[in-house]
Amino acid sequence: MYEHDNRTVMTLDAGGTNFVFSAIRGCEEVVDSVYLPAVSDDIERCLGVLKQGFWMVKRQLQEQPVAISFAFPGPADYQNGVIGNLPNFPAFRGGVPLGPFLEMEFELPVFINNDGNLFAYGEAMVGVLPYINSLLESAGSTKRYRNLLGITLGTGFGAGVVIDGTLLTGDNGCGGDLWLMRNKKYSDLIAEESVSIRAVRRVYGELTGEDTSALSPKDIFDIAEGVRQGDNAAAVQSFDQLGEMAGAAIVGALDIVDGLVVIGGGVSGAAKYILPGILREMRSTLSTFTGDRFPCLQMDVCDLGNADDHRRFLRDTISWVQLPSSDRKVPYDTGKRIGVALSQLGTNKAIALGAYTFALRQIDKTK
Repeated sequence: MYEHDNRTVMTLDAGGTNFVFSAIRGCEEVVDSVYLPAVSDDIERCLGVLKQGFWMVKRQLQEQPVAISFAFPGPADYQNGVIGNLPNFPAFRGGVPLGPFLEMEFELPVFINNDGNLFAYGEAMVGVLPYINSLLESAGSTKRYRNLLGITLGTGFGAGVVIDGTLLTGDNGCGGDLWLMRNKKYSDLIAEESVSIRAVRRVYGELTGEDTSALSPKDIFDIAEGVRQGDNAAAVQSFDQLGEMAGAAIVGALDIVDGLVVIGGGVSGAAKYILPGILREMRSTLSTFTGDRFPCLQMDVCDLGNADDHRRFLRDTISWVQLPSSDRKVPYDTGKRIGVALSQLGTNKAIALGAYTFALRQIDKTK
């Protein structure tokens, strides 16, 4: 849809160490990225770096950009472009109107969101959602998907929901916040305590009795792979438990969303150890007081990275039923299915494309 759009949007990757500025047109980066050190403890200097970076990008462009759009950490009032008290950016305290500040400087609309939302939006608009629908079309299936739940596994538990091309932000900007859902294992804790980098490190330490403060998730992944010394079974179980806890939150969301699931984030590199826990939880059952058991999801859960599941997902399940007292037949879809996939775009690219397409979608809605 936007792959051939000739409008340009300036973007930002706001890391804790560096700000990376760029511009996208037709879903492709069209300038040399500008890297500037992030100034996290001085608001005037930080705003100065943001102005400098976007001006450096703008000077590379031959055409006038139509917007600025990017992800920035919360808490925030994203609709009004105001950033709240950020733990990793102490310069932002008491509410900083970052969006209006940039709008005044560049005389452009500015769209700010969180990275989980923009990851989901990028995957829905130009990533896994259109890709899966194209595979269904090629396979001769009449089934099409319109909804998507995007999950990022990393420092925290990020998520976003897209419903028929619309980002679910909610009335208070809190739509899709799975990180705050109830933790399956520790009912008085948030889900993120078991779905994060710190969770992998903590569980490995609990299972082994070792001091894990110096271990990264990559170290624990290497132990699971057998290329680093350590407790292989405990390393595998650490990632599996993260998957199980994430799966419980995903199930709760899918009972409302009913759409494809795409997984990204830095920890998703250990997907071979995380996905089994996610899928096991999504395929689990629940019971009634009478002892009847029901699948926790009404849909058949297909791992799109598994060849057999992939074929089953693409199979057309439409049958035709006779309309009484008529020659007319009505289509009847007997196969309720959802797919679980890993991001093919990559997390950073999906977020950037989410920012790009979100800005264009908002501009188009005002016309």
